[in-house]
Amino acid sequence: MYIQINRQILFYDKTGEGAPLLLLHGNGEDHTIFDALIPLLEKTHTVYAIDSRGHGASNPTEDFHYMGMADDIAQLITSLEIQAPILYGFSDGGIVGLLLALHYPGLLSKLIISGANLYPNGMKRTFLHKIKQHYKKTGNILDRMMLVEPDIDPDSLSNIRIPVLVLAGSDDIIKLSHTKLIAKKLPNAQLRILSGEDHGSYIIHSTKLYTYIQDFIS
Repeated sequence: MYIQINRQILFYDKTGEGAPLLLLHGNGEDHTIFDALIPLLEKTHTVYAIDSRGHGASNPTEDFHYMGMADDIAQLITSLEIQAPILYGFSDGGIVGLLLALHYPGLLSKLIISGANLYPNGMKRTFLHKIKQHYKKTGNILDRMMLVEPDIDPDSLSNIRIPVLVLAGSDDIIKLSHTKLIAKKLPNAQLRILSGEDHGSYIIHSTKLYTYIQDFIS
């Protein structure tokens, strides 16, 4: 299905019945990374798997900013009259989730994030260097966004009052100290570092995330 909001046309897939649950993918991906997870979640939830602006089946764009993406999702929620959804965001989707909770208080009921960062230096130096090199070669605007955004003040996270589950792999591209900082600054957070997992190994085309989501929601 398609919806036109915020001068963008976004694609989303809606399945299942029950309390609403939104899924947001990471940089350069689309909603199909959740293909193994959705059949489990849709048994108990109405699942909205969304392609972020310029990704997947959503219309192409060169206007990439995390706050703009957060505004997109806020408008989608209000336009579709989705009441108090839970949002799960992976990587860039997690950043968008944090911005939503900060700038649209009361919109979400719970938030789950995986491998998110508050600013570029929250990523490990080796990975940040790879992005810089790739950007120099290709000029990819999604790479540029990751190099200059987001810019979230850690202390501002104290304004997020909803429950938040903070996840990361033990071998994540996000610094462990940074993930712990996010969880520490959130007043109502749970932190889980998943041993033996990297940035997306427990998420992309995987069912491993299901248990963590269900335990947190229930």
